[in-house]
Amino acid sequence: MLPGSREFRLRRRLAVTGVAVLGAGAALAAGAPAYAAAGCTVVYKVQSQWSGGFTGDIAITNTGDPVSSWKLEYDFPDANQKVTQGWSGVYAQSGQHVTVNNATWNGTLATGASVSTGFNATAGSANPVPTAFSVNGTACNGAAAAPTVQITGPAANTRYTAPASIPITATAAAATGQTISRVEFYHDGLLLGSDTTAPYAYTWSGVPAQSAAYHVQAVSYDGTGARSTTADVPVFVDASTTPAIVSSATSVTVAPGASSTFTLKLPAAPTANVSVAVARTAGSTTVSATPATLTFTPSNWNTAQTVTVAATSAATSGLSATLAASATGYTTAQVGVSVVDAGAVDARFTQLYNDIKNPANGYFSPEGVPYHSIETLIDEAPDHGHETTSEAFSYWLWLEAEHGQSTGDWAPFNASWAIMEKYIIPSHADQPTNANYNPAKPATYAAEHPQPSQYPSQLDTSVSVGTDPLAAELKTAYGTDDIYGMHWLLDVDNTYGFGHCGDGTTRVAYINTFQRGPQESTWETVPQPSCDTFAHGGPNGYLDLFTKDASYAKQWKYTNAPDADARVVQVAYWALQWATEQGKQSQLSSAVANAAKMGDYLRYSFYDKYFKQPGCASTSCAAGTGKNASSNLMSWYYAWGGAYDTSAGWAWRIGSSTSHFGYQNPMAAYILSNVSAFSPKSPTAKADWQASLDRQLEFYQWLQSSEGAIAGGATNSWNGDYSARPSGTPTFYGLAYVEAPVYEDPPSNRWFGMQAWSLERLAELYYVTGNAKAKAVLDKWVPWALANTTISATDFQIPSDLAWTGAPATWNPSSPAANTGLHVSVVNHSRDLGVAGSYAKLLTYYAAKSGNTQAKTAAKGLLDAIWAYKDSKGVSVSETRADYNRFDDVYNASTGQGIYIPPGWTGEMPNGDVIKPGVSFLDIRSFYRDDPDFPKVQAYLNGGAAPTFNYHRFWAQVDVATGYADYARLFPQG
Repeated sequence: MLPGSREFRLRRRLAVTGVAVLGAGAALAAGAPAYAAAGCTVVYKVQSQWSGGFTGDIAITNTGDPVSSWKLEYDFPDANQKVTQGWSGVYAQSGQHVTVNNATWNGTLATGASVSTGFNATAGSANPVPTAFSVNGTACNGAAAAPTVQITGPAANTRYTAPASIPITATAAAATGQTISRVEFYHDGLLLGSDTTAPYAYTWSGVPAQSAAYHVQAVSYDGTGARSTTADVPVFVDASTTPAIVSSATSVTVAPGASSTFTLKLPAAPTANVSVAVARTAGSTTVSATPATLTFTPSNWNTAQTVTVAATSAATSGLSATLAASATGYTTAQVGVSVVDAGAVDARFTQLYNDIKNPANGYFSPEGVPYHSIETLIDEAPDHGHETTSEAFSYWLWLEAEHGQSTGDWAPFNASWAIMEKYIIPSHADQPTNANYNPAKPATYAAEHPQPSQYPSQLDTSVSVGTDPLAAELKTAYGTDDIYGMHWLLDVDNTYGFGHCGDGTTRVAYINTFQRGPQESTWETVPQPSCDTFAHGGPNGYLDLFTKDASYAKQWKYTNAPDADARVVQVAYWALQWATEQGKQSQLSSAVANAAKMGDYLRYSFYDKYFKQPGCASTSCAAGTGKNASSNLMSWYYAWGGAYDTSAGWAWRIGSSTSHFGYQNPMAAYILSNVSAFSPKSPTAKADWQASLDRQLEFYQWLQSSEGAIAGGATNSWNGDYSARPSGTPTFYGLAYVEAPVYEDPPSNRWFGMQAWSLERLAELYYVTGNAKAKAVLDKWVPWALANTTISATDFQIPSDLAWTGAPATWNPSSPAANTGLHVSVVNHSRDLGVAGSYAKLLTYYAAKSGNTQAKTAAKGLLDAIWAYKDSKGVSVSETRADYNRFDDVYNASTGQGIYIPPGWTGEMPNGDVIKPGVSFLDIRSFYRDDPDFPKVQAYLNGGAAPTFNYHRFWAQVDVATGYADYARLFPQG
């Protein structure tokens, strides 16, 4: 069965005054250098590359006296390298000489302070790295300031055949009196691994073919932490022209003295017998494979044959080897082997980690951005598999935190944070007009409507809005008007073609979808750029599909998903705990400070959409002043935007009026209010998060059904327009109970995954603090969930869809009601692997604190059963997608289904797809017709059976992987 209504869990709506994201490259005033710095280091990286162009990133660290402005200079080695667009600095180029002056907001650099700037540029067939840099006239990266590194292999422009194994070797030298501590190896900015001893080497295995060059890179560090410039060598990986031997795994793990297995077969029937040789080709000699030869015949070619991988008792954790299965006329299948001490960390975590990080499996883009799924044809909350979400980034950090716990290597965690900041936290250049924001007038009111057909929504300046109590203290605390939070959705491959602020070409582009009320399902959205410069859509871009106004201005906008940012805080806490146990907490100081900063801004999610006070039941209700518009609950989103034109004088911010129980994160609230390392800078933030912790725990109590499951949530804006609440509606501190808060197609409280996700955070809080309220909720929830769960050695069934009757009683904090009238039933069950992983973690934390043996047994049983669905890329289960009949739905007024386009409205998507009344989901996404999986959908649309897919969602792989790691850590004896 399909994993319930998970498809729609991520909806972010923004029915407000405007839309859009400004991209990099806005004109910024240059500052003249105040005086030359006495020392500097510059790290230059190629972040991504395509035919004829690339994106560069430059990090500048001031190692001398403080400066009030800076001027960077360097020369491109190739005349074809020309900057076309820059951000976080003002770029100028004369011939091959490039000058970058600081932006108006980032000129001041204290001693030891760093700043990053970036650019897009053209390139010829080669893209060599500049070798000399200066800041304010002072040469950087001198022998006394930084180590050096050089890639000795492969040679530039070496060609390989996919799936390639590329051995990378490097030499490194430190300044006088220093030693090299490690060399890190990258491809295109994505960390591959590191080596602490010379000769420095790393083998990048399973590299898939691509038309553009890959860039293998190396960076060295000395004992003081000083970093070299980036050595960079382009290589090419061509598609194989021969059939490939099929392996069930690209990596396996094995414990010392133990064995593991994988299988091999041929891709098609041969004309004669084929002998496949299996041998270790690199790595530790303590690893071996048997049998050495497998024979496939024209009749048994498709029957998988088993290879046993063994490690001797002399093997130690951390050793690795590469196995190759080869045959004449076939492309070799390579399998990486990791030796893992099962007593230290579960081997299954390591194997899934290797699967996820294996480039051949396709979880990451060339820029190092995690995709929502490996597969491209998928529609749920992201409407394409190679989009990504802030959720995916938060899960990536979780994966790397567990990896750091098991290996002591925190470089991948820090690298994932850097990529998150680069791509999904808007830079100053992406939100350039925040200085014009007026906290006394945060935004102009526009009602939310139940149906998309009631849009565009009229802006109404006569409705009072409250004041924003956070803006001033955040600006004082961080010295900027900018928001530090993730936008929820990125078009990683630029599939739609919006590009950056309408340029049509830049990859990893900010986009948005949901905008029109609780009935707008993912099948009914009109994708739009977050930076709307009217380059696409209609005469007003996409703005007049959503709001009605006398005129429209080009603008940028972002929508934050609070659950993802809170998960980042939660994960950073565990990373710090584990790094501290290893004596490596200093390696995470930057990430921890930024997690606290993210939590500071996350308080915007506490506030009513228009800063109205809780209990508002008409548009004329009292506007909020100070913090009396805060519900102290985490709502569905917060959002911000402003004018694209930097000379225009406006920007806006909003909260959300609706809170879903599934978005609460009491663990993050505890961390931000009680763990000193995560204390936000704003003077009132700790108290705000303590109040939120207390309120969230009450929220769970209020919504807990008679059986134990947690019901939907509450809103301060009934019907989306502050209507009067129906008589008898239960309330919670002035908020009205809503059975399906935020979205209704399908109901948002239907999917069991919301239960597992949210209660897992509650279980972590209980494990860390022993909180009695958390325990009471879990003591009731866990027996209900287990009673509806069946587990065998190789299979399981967990709740999928839930149905609700009744309602909670109005909340009385001094005497909470038992909610005897609020009931849940389990409609059906599923094998949702990601939810099962989260559910297993919940049970693991609960069992570790409470001693509940039934919960512990169930957690272990779920994790064992999930492994029965292991495949070559991770874990997956077959899903039948009956909802894919909506690909070609057109708007039906009687049902409300289909994409609604207002009469007379016409426009175009970037690829020329026409947007007009009567179009379908597919009509404005014609690229789906070229997807290799689309024939399965077309057959269904033609009257055939509903198609089935095996999906590899990034978040689901991580939820499973971290489930193995947490169980092994909390129950090391099994």
